[in-house]
Amino acid sequence: MKRFIGIIALVVFVSFPGEAQNFKFGHINSEELIRALPEFDSASSQLEKYRKELENYLELMQVELNNKSDTYQKESKNLTDLVRQTKEQELIDLNRKIQEFQQNAMDNLQNKQVELLQPIYNKVDKAIKDVGKENGFTYVFTVGQGSPLLFFDETKSTNIMPLAKAKLGIK
Repeated sequence: MKRFIGIIALVVFVSFPGEAQNFKFGHINSEELIRALPEFDSASSQLEKYRKELENYLELMQVELNNKSDTYQKESKNLTDLVRQTKEQELIDLNRKIQEFQQNAMDNLQNKQVELLQPIYNKVDKAIKDVGKENGFTYVFTVGQGSPLLFFDETKSTNIMPLAKAKLGIK
């Protein structure tokens, strides 16, 4: 990876020798910045509260299923065929409801996470871009766990995508 970055830096500085000194680079750990915002703590609390509420309801449904299943197991020998079939269908339906609830809960939790965190991400993204522009940065990189490039001034940068595609033999 270091070799790859070195090659890119070499290509940039060799391709534009007179302009190389005009490039201004910056970096930031955007995740650390996000976590430093007070609204992140608030959003995290709300998200955790919502997750716990869903989890509690799921546990109640699971207890109900377990109780009905235990009762069925104890009484099934003494039940008529019609009652046994009805109880079995009840258990199947309850199990299906639990599975549906789990899926819906996961979807709702993800939606809630986007709802609560997206404005924070947007705010941080805008701040980084504004700082980059105001201070004349050509590139602003984020450091941390595989974060993507956050900002670049297209008027001072060349899109090397066609060159990279040609190098790799991709059309």
